[in-house]
Amino acid sequence: MRAVYLAHSGFFVDTGGPVLIFDYYKDTPRGGALADGVVNASALEGRDVYVFVSHIHHDHFNPVVFQWETWAGRIHYILSHDVPMRAGALRIRPGETRMVGDAQIRALCSNDEGVAFLVKCGGICVFHAGDLNWWHWNGEGKAYNDDMGRRYREQIDLLQGEQIDMAFIPVDPRLEDKYILGIDYFMRRVGARHVIPMHLWDDYALCRNLVNDPAAASYRDRIVPYTHRGQTLEL
Repeated sequence: MRAVYLAHSGFFVDTGGPVLIFDYYKDTPRGGALADGVVNASALEGRDVYVFVSHIHHDHFNPVVFQWETWAGRIHYILSHDVPMRAGALRIRPGETRMVGDAQIRALCSNDEGVAFLVKCGGICVFHAGDLNWWHWNGEGKAYNDDMGRRYREQIDLLQGEQIDMAFIPVDPRLEDKYILGIDYFMRRVGARHVIPMHLWDDYALCRNLVNDPAAASYRDRIVPYTHRGQTLEL
């Protein structure tokens, strides 16, 4: 089991069988390969591929993903309800659990846009939060921040009892000292064998900060940091 960091919240997950691709948006450099954070034909040729789009924001969705069907052995598109429909794709709403090919997909409600995904496929369980996060902004009022925190906790609590192998959770530097709230709550309430921070805006130092943060001491050994786009994370 391995993951490749593609950019921002985008990841290529190779289960050893099916390939899961989440929130791909950065398609440069042209002619690039996975080592550059770019999905190309050689990465998908002959593979059973599941492509997930958590919401329509430009940093999570690029329509180029629909060109991949000419490369893959078999491909499935799973789109949040706010993404324009494409023939043959599955459009999923919060609260739904659907089977697509050999994958069971459950959608949670984001407190920003779209959905988060819990995916069971290829013998593993993966959670990708999309833009579901504990968005506590220091410049916002108490009522707003309290509501965002409550809505986040309600969704994460729905995952209690799940045995998650790999979780991708936002850790956004714009949240300043509150960057850790979402991942910390997730790891204490649900947990995962491996947790991968995302939505970093290329601030890779935040991975190191997270590993060294005293608040993360109880799950530090399960954090998977990275330092550059295209990096392979062996899990």
